[in-house]
Amino acid sequence: MEFNTEIFSQFDKKWALLTAGKEENFNTMTISWGGLGTLWGKPVATVYVRTSRYTHDYMDANEYFTISYFPEKYKKILGVLGSKSGREMDKMKDSGLTAIKAGESVSFKEAEVTLVCRKLFRQKLEESNMPEEIAKAMYEGQASHDMYIGEVVEIIRG
Repeated sequence: MEFNTEIFSQFDKKWALLTAGKEENFNTMTISWGGLGTLWGKPVATVYVRTSRYTHDYMDANEYFTISYFPEKYKKILGVLGSKSGREMDKMKDSGLTAIKAGESVSFKEAEVTLVCRKLFRQKLEESNMPEEIAKAMYEGQASHDMYIGEVVEIIRG
């Protein structure tokens, strides 16, 4: 039996844009943490968002979110979208990406694949539940992350 482990690099190496909101009001950010699997008999995607991020507000306020993957040529743009806040810049104007409706949320015309997800669960990652070296390295003086689990309700191929 062959077991394909390429799925483990989808977030860490390829990156993705996490987007929440509606066409008229949304925010997006680059993510490199996440997972895909099954939970409660449903296909799910798990993402992690620092509570200080602008996208966090949109994740809490909306029932749906998307995870969009792009060709390698967009990696520089994704780098900017992950390091600059939508509070301080017009991400759509500055990125050159084209926002499009995707289910009940937003994706981008340039995306290769978009996962449309319905939020099922949100929970704060508690530092007291982590190994001390991880808590210290990732959170000392930094905002915590919330974990969001969404049911993958649609897969859109570019």
